[in-house]
Amino acid sequence: MLLAADVGGTKTDLAVYDTAHGLGNAVVEATFASGKYSSFAQLLEDFLADGKLRIDRACFGVAGPVLDNRVRLTNLPWQIDGDEIAGKFAMGSVVVINDLVALGSAIPFLQPDDVRVLHAGNRKEKGAVGVVAPGTGLGMAFLVWNGAKYQVCPSEGGHAGFAPGRDDAELFRFLQAQNRAISIESLCSGQGLPNIYGFLRDSGLFPEPEWLKEELAGAHDPTPVIVAAAMDPLRKCHICRETVRSFVGILADVCGNLALTVVATGGMYIGGGIPPRILPFLLEDDFHGRFAGRGKMSGLLADVPVAVIINSKAALLGAAAYGLGNDE
Repeated sequence: MLLAADVGGTKTDLAVYDTAHGLGNAVVEATFASGKYSSFAQLLEDFLADGKLRIDRACFGVAGPVLDNRVRLTNLPWQIDGDEIAGKFAMGSVVVINDLVALGSAIPFLQPDDVRVLHAGNRKEKGAVGVVAPGTGLGMAFLVWNGAKYQVCPSEGGHAGFAPGRDDAELFRFLQAQNRAISIESLCSGQGLPNIYGFLRDSGLFPEPEWLKEELAGAHDPTPVIVAAAMDPLRKCHICRETVRSFVGILADVCGNLALTVVATGGMYIGGGIPPRILPFLLEDDFHGRFAGRGKMSGLLADVPVAVIINSKAALLGAAAYGLGNDE
């Protein structure tokens, strides 16, 4: 049996596969709230509590930089050591990979129903592929053809410094005044939406409705409140809609920059928990215009296919695919 996991700062998805049947239906599948556990090992103890599953090997996609089969999560106080987990739970082998390596590993297996195409473009066979995934944090990766198959290359590009475009200059200055290090992730992730909202509110550009102020005050996480208000056709919350539109513009820039960096003629895929929830904004013309508007390189990016991954278990599928193919 193979145990696959997609370990994030908000939730952890786990599934067990019968290795004799490949990536068919999982034998067992479960989702846990990551923040309720003091460690990943404690979460695994809950998942494996009945003792009926005999795990031969495991592959965990984890949100954080992986070194020597170990990772410290970026947005959770956990450290996961693959070798320690293998010993503690009597698993034959445990491989720890970056969560974007897991997501990237799923891309060759995605079906048409797993994605929503934003721009069909003109895909080049065996061309490099870019992956950007805004969720709790911002993940990035890219895939290159190694002569036999696609190989996923991890990246911590989300922690690179944010370079504002013309539309984001005032937002950048607003955050600079708070003496903060401004990474791309601080604006293009679940953390970013409240930061953008705070700028629009405090700058006086948009009034904050009283009902929204009350909802935000009572929320543990303001991001779902902002997204829900932006998507609500009845309330017509202008500040939340503008927050999401600004976020989408920044996301378009991030995707365009990565597509140029790796020459992603094989396509750009947008994953993470936020994009599927704001699809109507991503489908607006402004997204692709900002993605492809690169002066001399605009023609190159106009041909790059762009799609949103809407299968919420794609990274889990990728961890399983990586685990099954790791011995090859």
